[in-house]
Amino acid sequence: MPDIVISEFMDQAAVDSAMADYQVVYDPTLVDRSEDLATLLSDARALVVRNRTQVTAQLLEAAPKLKVVGRLGVGLDNIDTVTCEARGVKVCPATGANDLSVAEWVIAGAMMLFRAAFSARAKVQDGQWPRNQCMGRETAGKALGLVGYGNIAREAARLAQALGMRVLAFDPYVAPDDPAWGAVQRMESLEQLLAEADAVSLHVPLVDSTRHLIDAKALASMKPGAILLNAARGGVVDEEALVEALRSGALGGAALDVYESEPLSQEGGARFAGLDNVLLTPHIGGVSVESNQRVSKLTMANVRKVLEGEE
Repeated sequence: MPDIVISEFMDQAAVDSAMADYQVVYDPTLVDRSEDLATLLSDARALVVRNRTQVTAQLLEAAPKLKVVGRLGVGLDNIDTVTCEARGVKVCPATGANDLSVAEWVIAGAMMLFRAAFSARAKVQDGQWPRNQCMGRETAGKALGLVGYGNIAREAARLAQALGMRVLAFDPYVAPDDPAWGAVQRMESLEQLLAEADAVSLHVPLVDSTRHLIDAKALASMKPGAILLNAARGGVVDEEALVEALRSGALGGAALDVYESEPLSQEGGARFAGLDNVLLTPHIGGVSVESNQRVSKLTMANVRKVLEGEE
């Protein structure tokens, strides 16, 4: 039986490196084969996952020798951290390794939505010439509002400032005198940020207090024509309310990389039909070739340290 079980995709070089010293089962299809995963974990000391594998109390019960869960990313809402702690299982996220990738997704999404021309491919290919409808807006001079001001948001702020954007942020957990604020304008409330930002990007975990944080009321309080970007967690946004705001023209656009239910079903995706001002990507914001290498390398290093008794 394996020492390490990897249930989702990662960089092959990092897998090969781990295989030199440990018995490893690397099978990205295990995320959809929960019974097989539980069987493999009966003797395993390490489990490596992304965001889809649900590390529940039931799964942990099937892994009596488990010492560590390596997370290929940073969000932990798919991992029962309370049960892990109670069982003495260390949870190791790949903190910092995909910050740049997510931040670039945010900035790219904002630029594409401000410039409506990027949604015109089908019309131009069909022989239409919608120049007036595609005029769009420049990114420079716009205000980017960051809801949450952790490491990824700070990286997005750096990139946005380089483009000439003004950056606002709201995070009650970052002290007002924290030097991280720098040239970023600290907002006293979410309502203040939503009222002032031309683009709002979400950078909060999914917990009870943030579920549907961006609901119909919050969307209605945003500036007319503002855009919303979410590469955090899907449940932070009420998708039905978002679609209504987009169809009514209250919002200028939205870019979503995460959804209330993942993978997004055909039925779930149908609600966005006919909306030219929406960008949808498959939870890929933090996964570039480069970040996948960094995340995979860091995760396996974290796992090895735990297995070898290092702090």
